[in-house]
Amino acid sequence: MDVTDNGPRPNAFDIERATTENTAYRVVAWTGTYLQVTLMAIPVGESIGLEAHPETDQFLRLDAGRGRVRMGPSQDELTFEQDVADGWSIQVPAGTWHDVENTGDEPLRLYTIYAPVHHASGIVQQRRADAERDEESGADEPPSWSVQPQTTEPDEHA
Repeated sequence: MDVTDNGPRPNAFDIERATTENTAYRVVAWTGTYLQVTLMAIPVGESIGLEAHPETDQFLRLDAGRGRVRMGPSQDELTFEQDVADGWSIQVPAGTWHDVENTGDEPLRLYTIYAPVHHASGIVQQRRADAERDEESGADEPPSWSVQPQTTEPDEHA
């Protein structure tokens, strides 16, 4: 299923189908003014990567696979741990260190809602390394039409 980010215009698509068919690490499916929807596929044994978004809340929902989420106030203090599977949701408050690891035997497929917008509109990153490269190079910046916090602190990565 092809999903095209049409920017801050009305949009509708079968998110479960798009999520379960997605094979890329991250696909930005829709970018609004205040929030963004991305699709993710995490290979067996891999993870999203331990990170914190100082000014971005996240909602994640799993549509296939099994995993383990870890969260906490610092990268060395992950006090919350929960096994998750198809149908589970994860809520990550801004500033919280978090990671989701695929502990199953198939790709972990999920979608994420960021508020505010966090990634470049329509960007497709096939692998986690591509996402890291795009972030470092500045190719993965939120679009100008999105509303961003007054003081933008950079993301943190372990």
